[in-house]
Amino acid sequence: MSKKQERTSLKLLDELHTSGAGYDVLRYISLPELLGTESTTLLYFMGKNLARKLDISVVEDIFTVYEKLGWGKLELVKDKRKEIIFHLMSDSVAHRLNAPFNTEFRFEAGFLAEAMQHLSGKQCECTEEINNKILQVEFRVVYTD
Repeated sequence: MSKKQERTSLKLLDELHTSGAGYDVLRYISLPELLGTESTTLLYFMGKNLARKLDISVVEDIFTVYEKLGWGKLELVKDKRKEIIFHLMSDSVAHRLNAPFNTEFRFEAGFLAEAMQHLSGKQCECTEEINNKILQVEFRVVYTD
């Protein structure tokens, strides 16, 4: 790997301290406006790209990234042969789902797809489904090969 392509240690995340409001404004208001009609697709690939830059070696590293970046508490619910199901819940997820702007989780889904692809060595795609009733996001990672 060249210097620009080196993976970043997860210890860097320990040095980041923010409240999250600025992230939400950029993520759900500014970025979709900037990216236009292709924003959900671009955000998915931006998430995949971020996962490629971090040194993820076990599933627990993914959980750590989600918590440290303020995305919420991710937990593995089902691990089947062709798919894995995760749930994302936390106060930050509830706040985002109740916010006065449209929220989606394509960036987080892209990150999860690439991280699981890296760990499994299999091609992965990830979809998300929001359950507004219980303020939870379900991610379904499917092995495509």
